[in-house]
Amino acid sequence: MRARNLRAVLIGSASCLSLVAGLAAAQETGEDDEFLGTIELGESKREVQTSTAVPVTNIDQEEIDDRQASTIAELIDSVPGVTLVNGSTPQSSGISIRGFGADGTYGTNPRVLITVDGATTGGEEIYRIGNQLFTDPSLYKSVSVIRGTVGSFEFGSGVVGGVVQLETKDASDFTGGEIGTRFRQTLEAQSNGTGWASSSILAFQPTEDAEFLLNYTYRDQDQYEDARSNTITGTDFKDYSFLAKGRYTFGTDREHAVSTWYNVTHSNDKDVPYDILGASSGGGFYFGNVDRVVDSRTAGLRYAFTPAGNDLVNVEATLTYTEQDIDSTYIPGSCSGFPGCDNAVSNLLNADHNYKTTKLTVKNSSFFQTGSASHDLRFGVEFINRERADANSAPGGTDRRWAIFAVDDIEVTDALTLTPALRYESQKVKGTDEISPGATLPYNGEFDNSALMGGLSVRYEFNSGFAVFASAAYTEVFPIIDRLDKPSSVWVPEKGTTYEAGFSYLRDDLFSTGDRLAFKLNYYDTALKDVRATGNVLTEVDVSGVEIEASYAHSSGFYVDLNGTKASGDQTAPGGTTTDWIFAPVGSVALTVGKNFSQALDVSWEVVAAEGTNAINGSGYLGGYAVNNLRATYRPQNGVFAGTEVRVGIENILNKQYQTQLSTRPAAGRNFKLTVAKTF
Repeated sequence: MRARNLRAVLIGSASCLSLVAGLAAAQETGEDDEFLGTIELGESKREVQTSTAVPVTNIDQEEIDDRQASTIAELIDSVPGVTLVNGSTPQSSGISIRGFGADGTYGTNPRVLITVDGATTGGEEIYRIGNQLFTDPSLYKSVSVIRGTVGSFEFGSGVVGGVVQLETKDASDFTGGEIGTRFRQTLEAQSNGTGWASSSILAFQPTEDAEFLLNYTYRDQDQYEDARSNTITGTDFKDYSFLAKGRYTFGTDREHAVSTWYNVTHSNDKDVPYDILGASSGGGFYFGNVDRVVDSRTAGLRYAFTPAGNDLVNVEATLTYTEQDIDSTYIPGSCSGFPGCDNAVSNLLNADHNYKTTKLTVKNSSFFQTGSASHDLRFGVEFINRERADANSAPGGTDRRWAIFAVDDIEVTDALTLTPALRYESQKVKGTDEISPGATLPYNGEFDNSALMGGLSVRYEFNSGFAVFASAAYTEVFPIIDRLDKPSSVWVPEKGTTYEAGFSYLRDDLFSTGDRLAFKLNYYDTALKDVRATGNVLTEVDVSGVEIEASYAHSSGFYVDLNGTKASGDQTAPGGTTTDWIFAPVGSVALTVGKNFSQALDVSWEVVAAEGTNAINGSGYLGGYAVNNLRATYRPQNGVFAGTEVRVGIENILNKQYQTQLSTRPAAGRNFKLTVAKTF
């Protein structure tokens, strides 16, 4: 990282820290402040994870509801280091973390790992169609984002950008673990795009040991308009999602538990652009339109054994199956740019994609002492079988892997924690006979890879609440099935090394009784070698940056949340030519200031600002921006409306015209949102 970039990073982080401190110091308290029941410490919307060296952000159910998101991507765009290729529609949402992941041509790649209840989804480079995370936010109660490599070895290999973990709702989230039945109905509406959604949840708990949940969600959104009243094509969608989930606990001490689940999301879009990412908007050529049907299915079975009084045994075995179908039908005559384009694109646009992934993970957690040190050891094995059907521009084949991993949180003293992590993974990739014309398959279309990966993090906490941490991690990104029709020079793993360092601070009763300040700063430097970027060119990519998360809250109800990032990156071609890595996150900051006026009412204002950058589809320079959002939640505590929640949101209040860093289309103009939910 060049010196001037490092200075910019440090200046940016210092500015963010000053802003948090200033806002916290400005909060006044007094005897007339409203009493909030049993609240002793202030609570902000998002808890900063100061107790770990891993750069992780957790989004809980309250924040999921508060953000009124239409897609999973919209839920995590406020996490520092996360940037989206679009995001307001499921089919065109690509996720990039720390500059690794989606770009303007491919909506996903294996450098960002996505799991749903432990099932791995996505990972293939679907040409101009977006990612494989076709699901609805209403199904989930939490989303966790791990940035970088150091916290990833328990979940997979090749994680250079990060891990996105989604957990579906449980019946006990609504029954509270008590015998009975609960029903929750949620209705949503938005003005820009004239969208609406309905989510119905039935939670049934016949005994203390059994619980069942059914969830059906339907979402319908028209094309939205930008701030200049231009209708943005390809932003309309209709989909439905279904979740069925059950859990049964048994045994003398309820030491056994079996749970199973199945969820599906279906969308049927008519006459939409094949290039849903919008990356081919220049050059006068247009691929054309298609009717596209997308089905995404996830099924799982989990057994847990936790014997009473035995800290050495806590076994969990999880078997999952995911399948994605993407069926496209070309609309004749919709392409343009040269005569005969109908024949040129028909095979590509009529291609049907199918992906199936079966995964078995068996893991044990142990708690034990060695001398004065205490251990939290997770040890496991994993088997993955991924199958991909043949499609034009997407060769078929199988990707079979097995892995063994171990992660040990060692508390050496009350202040010092060491966390070594290891993962060994072996891969066998085999292609089918049907590949792109002119391609050759050395080794009879089959090749093997294996690697030992791992990392180490160190954290030391002082009595003052101040802690410092550092980590180093190495991983390898194994080639995926997409690479089988490319030259054998790209059939080699990418090699990623990441170094991180930072500090955190957590203090209660800092400025006055009942307040809490949490702050975490993380600096990282990632080098990825033998990179297979878009096309066949091998490059090296280096990205360095800083991430900030902070929160301040007071028992009076006042709170502040802040996160920000600043990064820069270089890519080096085989000849030694170095240019900017345009996917590195630009400088951005998100600030939320809010107030809980009572247990029933919460009001918050959010501003999101970012630097300008060049558009990834070559359409020119994108100016910097600052966008304001307002949110309010009302929860009646008594009477006939008890259990009702009303949420009002106004996004882009000032109707700002802007386009985010990796998006290929302008963002939506002013948008009013209304959500009404009731639990019976």
